Amino acid sequence: MKSDLKARQRNGTAGAEGRGKSAPANGALVTSAAAVPWQERSAGCRDVMWRYSANPIIGRHHMPGVQGIYNSAVAPYGDGFVGVFRLEKRCRFPRLHVGWSDDGFDWHIEPEPIQFASGDPESPADYAYDPRLCQIDGIYYITWCGGHNGPTISVATTRDFQSFDRLENAFLPFNRNGVLFPRKIGGKYFMLSRPSDDGHTPFGDIYVSQSPDMCHWGMHRLVMRRGGSEVGQWWQRTKIGAGPIPIETDDGWLTIYHGVMDTCNGFVYSMGAALLDLDDPSRVRYRTNQHILTPEQDYEVSGHVPNVVFPCAALVDTERDRLAVYYGAADTSCCLAFARLGELVSFVKDNSCVF
Repeated sequence: MKSDLKARQRNGTAGAEGRGKSAPANGALVTSAAAVPWQERSAGCRDVMWRYSANPIIGRHHMPGVQGIYNSAVAPYGDGFVGVFRLEKRCRFPRLHVGWSDDGFDWHIEPEPIQFASGDPESPADYAYDPRLCQIDGIYYITWCGGHNGPTISVATTRDFQSFDRLENAFLPFNRNGVLFPRKIGGKYFMLSRPSDDGHTPFGDIYVSQSPDMCHWGMHRLVMRRGGSEVGQWWQRTKIGAGPIPIETDDGWLTIYHGVMDTCNGFVYSMGAALLDLDDPSRVRYRTNQHILTPEQDYEVSGHVPNVVFPCAALVDTERDRLAVYYGAADTSCCLAFARLGELVSFVKDNSCVF
């Protein structure tokens, strides 16, 4: 399955030495025998997050008749990894497809989209994009932007990625970027979201909501506002949205998110990070005052939607202090970036501006 090029560029870090020694199950932490995909920082690089040298891992023509695979979710599963991918064929209508990988780099994606059972019959499930994937108490929850008189957050469950039970939509339209926390907090489920409008929203802040049963959502609380010129945060001045499933650390929930600025040539999507209080995720403890990744490479700058890095998934190995972040590039391809978990947490604390 692996290409010789990628195997050489990987520097031998995703092989047998990591198998069987992953951290215990805890949300985004490794729960399979496979090592987290990893590549060491290149010589001379001082960035807190760095790109995989063989990006994109999934290109625009990964499968026949496909125009783009991007903004997708990944989680440990069995002896490897499973993914829920946003896939668009030449009609450009977004659907979700399951994918499988032994090592997190090379992926086989099922040619047919996921078929969801149950749910609201008046809310069709075929229109679906920007999924997240979260394991809670042995059940995998998929959240995505679906349709119900406008975009909102849809939810489904699976245990085997063969059958999928769709739940009721979490919120009224319009909403996007629904991201679950990987465990209950005070006996409740928690979800981040970004209320929006019916179009390519030119505004947006992150909220958190809670539910006793994954059906009835309330207690909506503002978490983070977008930045602005008054606080010197132009990279996230237009809107922000939650990315991968939050990662539990001693310093809080590490939350990687996207921040957007508007320019004379359109939106630019970059990546930032924050630490939310473990017991009250509506409270921001620290938040980066600068982006940690921004569009610079050709595959991020040029594509169906230029100048986009859009994080949707993260894999963590706490024993080796490794973090692998999957992100969509230019609404066209899937890519990987890496960080040392401890370094990133320290970076957020040392370069923080809460607003």
